[in-house]
Amino acid sequence: MRILITGGGGFIGSRLAAALKARDPKAEITLLDMAFPSALESQFTRVTGDVASPEAIGRALGGDTDAIFHLAAVVSGGAEADFDLGYHVNMDGTRALLEAARKLAKPPKVVYASSVAAFGGVLPDVLDDSTTPAPQTSYGAQKVIGEYLVADFTRKGFIDGRSLRLPTIVVRPGKPNLAASSFASGIIREPLAGVAADCPVPDTTGVWILSPRRVVEAFMHAHDLPPSAWPTTRVVNLPGITLSVREMIDAMGRVAGADSVKRVRFTPDARIEGIVKTWPVKFRTERANAMGFKADADFDSIVRDHIENEKQ
Repeated sequence: MRILITGGGGFIGSRLAAALKARDPKAEITLLDMAFPSALESQFTRVTGDVASPEAIGRALGGDTDAIFHLAAVVSGGAEADFDLGYHVNMDGTRALLEAARKLAKPPKVVYASSVAAFGGVLPDVLDDSTTPAPQTSYGAQKVIGEYLVADFTRKGFIDGRSLRLPTIVVRPGKPNLAASSFASGIIREPLAGVAADCPVPDTTGVWILSPRRVVEAFMHAHDLPPSAWPTTRVVNLPGITLSVREMIDAMGRVAGADSVKRVRFTPDARIEGIVKTWPVKFRTERANAMGFKADADFDSIVRDHIENEKQ
């Protein structure tokens, strides 16, 4: 099997690559990204370039590619701060990739990373599979455009696409990024490492959460499902768990001790809060559950998984 992962140099992309390789050691996996960490395993083919560049895509996408996992994106805060860059990568990049995919020898499976930022505005207390997307940020709008592109290219028979609306992924290792949701990992990651963390939103702020382990499983499961599992729509809201910032911090305290909690400082940031408060925090994911996607059991286990992974 030949696989392309865009955004393959990132945290989720590199974990997905490792999981796919572990499952099928014979798989030929190419990663496309603007840069790669030096520690990334050499068993993967790495292509450095812009996902919106046909030349870079041409170097990364073999004519017999079977599957594409499209994770490359300018994240929420970055897309809001730089309008042109967000549309260049998140919309033009998706279109360029799909145009290249339609020229392959056979329609590849395409798994697209969308986001619950697709929703916004006046929302019900609990969203379900019938809730209409109404993004309130450029990032959310770009992700919805991507969903429609994936669906239409699938309708035409160019690809076999499936889009996953991701919750906030916690805990992400490494350094903070420009995502408005970056704080959700930072208030756990930094205190566990003995470093103070600034939280830009009130502790009552709710977050719809999925762990790194579960999101990698979700990408693989979405790929493995047959086309018949997606009869009416090619997009699904992934399961998650709803927690307030305070509940997340309290869970960290239960797992790692009271000193970790003391390292969290509340420093309001109106820009971040303005973005985050447009995002939904409660879902009924009956369709995703029936399709076999899984949420995490609780946040304590997510914290423990992060601690164990950081030891490796």
